[in-house]
Amino acid sequence: MSNSIELRKNMPLLAANEGVWEGIYRYYDAVTGELTDAHKSRLICRIPEDGKPSDYHQTNYYFWADGKSETREFPANYRDGRIWWDNDLIKGWAAAMQPDDNNLSTCLNWVRKGQDNVYLYEMIQVDEAVKNRARTWQWFRDGVCFMRTLIDEKFVTADWQNWTDFEEPKNISF
Repeated sequence: MSNSIELRKNMPLLAANEGVWEGIYRYYDAVTGELTDAHKSRLICRIPEDGKPSDYHQTNYYFWADGKSETREFPANYRDGRIWWDNDLIKGWAAAMQPDDNNLSTCLNWVRKGQDNVYLYEMIQVDEAVKNRARTWQWFRDGVCFMRTLIDEKFVTADWQNWTDFEEPKNISF
C-alpha cells in the first residue's frame, strides 16, 4: 500500500483539509497581548498520489500590507500514524488529536531550526464541513510561552492541481 493511501486512510481529517485555504495570521506577545504582526495567507495543502516530492506537501504564501511577500515549502512524510517534517525551517510532526470524539482537531509539535530552545504546539480545529478552520500556535522558549499566533482560514477549493492564482487574496481584510 502506498503512503498516500495509508495517509488518507489513517489521517482522514488531514486528507479532508487537502486543497487551497486563505486567511489571516496574527502574532501576539504572550506577556503584553500586543499584536506584533499580521499578514494574509494562502496555503496549498496536497497529498501527491506518487509521493513526490513527499507524502504531504504544503506551500504557504504570505502577504503583508506593506507589499512584502514570502513563500515557504513544507514537504512532509507519513509514518507511524503521523506526518513528519524535517526541512531548513522546522522539524516536527502532526497527528490527529486524541481523544477528539468529533474528529475535528489536529495537533502539531515542531521546533524552529536556528532558534535555541524554541518550540511550539499548534492546534487546528475545523468545522464539520471542513470549510473554516482556526489554528492556534503557542510558542515556547526555555519552557516559557512568549508568543501566540492565531490563524483564521476559509477553504477555497479542493482542486489544488489546477490552482494558478498566486496573487494576494483580495477577499480578506484585516
